[in-house]
Amino acid sequence: MFVEIVFVGLPIDRDEVEEAVEAAFELDGEVTGAGSGMGRCHLDLEIVEDSDTAAALERLRAVLSDLGVAECATLNVSE
Repeated sequence: MFVEIVFVGLPIDRDEVEEAVEAAFELDGEVTGAGSGMGRCHLDLEIVEDSDTAAALERLRAVLSDLGVAECATLNVSE
């Protein structure tokens, strides 16, 4: 599964978010890309095929919520 996490108005440094996401998906995924420009930034997250999709997205949302950035994030999910 591929998840593009798009942020608009991110109140903290993108690297901080990237580190937290990488730690949460250490065993079953990895951040494969990132970028920023035009007031937006994004992280690309690849999650291994055999993972429970719903559980992985729930974990990602929890990480974003804990960081206080869930409100400015949009998840674009591709199976």
